[in-house]
Parts: sequence; structure tokens; C-alpha cells
Amino acid sequence: MARKEGVILIVDDNDDLLIALKQFLSRHFERIDTLRNPNLILSSMERQTYDLILLDMNFRAGVASGNEGIFWLHKILETDQDATVVFLTAFGDVELAVRSIKEGAADFIMKSWDEQKILSTVRSAFELRKRKLEVSLLKKKQAHLTSEIEKDYAVCHCQSAAMKELDVLVRKVASTDASVLILGENGTGKEVVAREIHRLSKRASEIFVKVDLGALQETLFESELFGHRKGAFTDAREDRDGRFVIAWGGTLFLDEIGNLPVSLQGKLLSTLQNQEVYPVGSSHPTPTDVRIISATNKPLGEMIDQKQFREDLLYRINAIQIEIPPLRERKDDIPLLARFFLRKYCDHYNKPGLELDDRTISLLQQHGWPGNTRELEHTIEKGVILAEETTLAPHDLFSKGQTSHVFSASSTFNLEENERRIISEALKGERGNVSSAAKKLGINRSTLYQKMKKYGL
Repeated sequence: MARKEGVILIVDDNDDLLIALKQFLSRHFERIDTLRNPNLILSSMERQTYDLILLDMNFRAGVASGNEGIFWLHKILETDQDATVVFLTAFGDVELAVRSIKEGAADFIMKSWDEQKILSTVRSAFELRKRKLEVSLLKKKQAHLTSEIEKDYAVCHCQSAAMKELDVLVRKVASTDASVLILGENGTGKEVVAREIHRLSKRASEIFVKVDLGALQETLFESELFGHRKGAFTDAREDRDGRFVIAWGGTLFLDEIGNLPVSLQGKLLSTLQNQEVYPVGSSHPTPTDVRIISATNKPLGEMIDQKQFREDLLYRINAIQIEIPPLRERKDDIPLLARFFLRKYCDHYNKPGLELDDRTISLLQQHGWPGNTRELEHTIEKGVILAEETTLAPHDLFSKGQTSHVFSASSTFNLEENERRIISEALKGERGNVSSAAKKLGINRSTLYQKMKKYGL
């Protein structure tokens, strides 16, 4: 025999009804408590958590307005927003019962004795309570996971004029549902900005879903974004929701959108225009409700001229454009960022008290940072791991070759000359392998090719 579960409170001024309901429901539920006086409801809720409350609509003799029941319903929900209340109502008060559901009750039971109807209604309400608690728990877990993820994408509010302007723009944009296109080189923090927009938006309590379009196989594009139905293709063993549906109510971040093949851009455009998706294997559309933020390091304007990117798609994703300047153009931000990352990794690796002296900060500001903020962060992380003293020394952050060659007192501070030399050294170190050199520099191949052409390498 299955173990009984569920704790129920019945509140009614009719002793006979209380006894009858308690005897009947005790056969099906773990515990049944009863009250004649509604003034004791809240104190009872303090002592015991109830899965379900059966509540009379009227307590005073001759009163049939239902206002007493509604009053106590509101008090119960103020105490426990997930509480599930079923009203007990006299025959003929259906209109009053319907009103109670609009006020927040789960259902109502007629006092005309129908055991099958009573048990069916109470069981349904009990299942509703369980689902409410499951949803509440999932939301708490999501909030916890989101806060843990956001630790890796914490924002350092920089002091350069360009970044102050960017902060102002982010706050303005966040309060709207406008689509946003974020531009910037690899490592500049495009995802950090996207998550900050989401965090400051009215959708902040909902999910943030990232899709790396650059890493998405063309054959899986529709399934991943739009979902599929069981049997739609060989490996479709069950229905699966796509990212547009998963992100319902939240933000969908389309990273590396410049890498999306032209053949798929039309499908994405259609979804954005119609705000609905067609799962693979289904002829019925599924509505969507997401805020779109896109990002790329590619020159979409040039790609449009070369027929590599659809102009109408650019208009759709580009209601607001945010461009993040590379780190080499905002050297004044480097000390603040370096100390921000230092605190982060001191906490992470439990190495409190580490510091950066002025000489090391000066060396950091002299570097060209082709990998931008990401490269700076990884450099500081390495320094924290390797540090043996309380102050990070240059050799903790850079190899001997870097400190002696890149940052020597006689080296030039001309950005283009340093960039050309660093790219040349990366290519030489990787024996001319452009892909490996681009990875080492923290940029993509197309950007590296452009810079090689610029510097005649």
C-alpha cells in the first residue's frame, strides 16, 4: 500500500461537516487538521505547513456574501504565496465560487456530499500545490545557478570616457526590449555586456540563453534553435524544445552571428519577424517571447557589400548598436581591470593579500593586448597562481622573453609598430600557421588576415 502524503487544514464553523470531511479524507491523506474559528488560521500556519486548505466562504450566521472567505484567502496568500486554497461553498453559490477563483483560490467544493467529486477536487488541488513547490524550487535553483554564473561575468565599471559612455548606453538600452547588436574584437567582453543588459532588464528574473552560432553545425541549426519533434530525423527519439522556446520570457544571446551562413540567415530572419518557430517535423508554429542580443567581431557592413550577410537581417538585430573599444585604445582602464581580476583570482585560489606594484602596472599598460580584456584576465590569473611573494612581479605575469623584449625601456610605444611585431612573432612562433597564430593572439583568422595585409606580413 502506497504511503499517504499531504497535510490538509479544513476551516468551517459546521462541526458535522468538519467531522465528516476529516474521517473521509483521512483515508487518503497523511494528516487532517480542523478549525472552527478562521482567526486561528494564521497561527496554525506558523506551526504547520499545509499542502492544502479547505476554507468555508461564510462564517457568520445569515451572511452569504463570501467576503469573509475572500478576506481570509488574501491573508493566507500573504503568509504563503504558494498556498493552495479550495473553498467550501453552499449549493447555488457557483457565481460566488467563480469569483473566488479569480481572487486566487485553486477550486471550490459544493457542500452537497459527493465523495467522488470531493476526492477528485482535493487530489487535483494537492497536485497543484506540489507543482507550485516544484516550480518555486526550480526558480530558486535557477537564481542560484545564475548568480554563480554571473560571478564569471562580473562587470568592472571602467573610468575611460569610452567605457563611461558605454555604461550609460547599456543602462538606457536595458530598460527596453529593443534588439541589440554588440560589436568588438575577440576578448573585449561582448558576452559580459550582453549579460549586463539582461541583468538590468525587466527580464532579469528569467533565463539568459547563449547560442554560439560560430560553433553550431549547419545541419543542426534548426533543431538547436527551433527544436524538433520525435521521429523528425534518425536520432530524434523524443520531442525537444529549441533555444527560442527554452529562453521564453528571457534573453537569447546570438553570439558570433557574423559566422552564420547566408543559407541559414533567412530562416533566422523569418523567426525574428514572425516571433514564432516551426520545430523540425512539425507544421504547427510555436510562439516565442525573447529579447534578442547579438554579437560579432566581423564587419557586417562589408559582409553585406560582399553578399555574405543579409541587410534585412542586420536591420532586424540592430535596433541599438554597441561597440566595445579594444583594450589598447583605453590604456587608462588597465590598472582598474588588473586589480579587479586580481581580487577575483585571489578569492578563487585562496591567496589573499596579493598586490600589483606601480612598475608591474606600468608594464601592463605598455603591452598591446591583442587578446584584449580576456588576455589581461588570463595573465593576471596566471600571475596569482605563480606568485610566491605578496606582490606580483613581472616574471609572474610574463615570460622572460616578453619582459625583456616587449617591455624593455628602449622599446617603442607606437601601437601599430608593437602590433605588427607581435603578430610577426606569433606567426613565426607557429611556423606560419595562421589558425594557430590567431588562436594564440586571441583573434579570429579573418581579423588576422586583415592585419597581415595591413602590415604586409
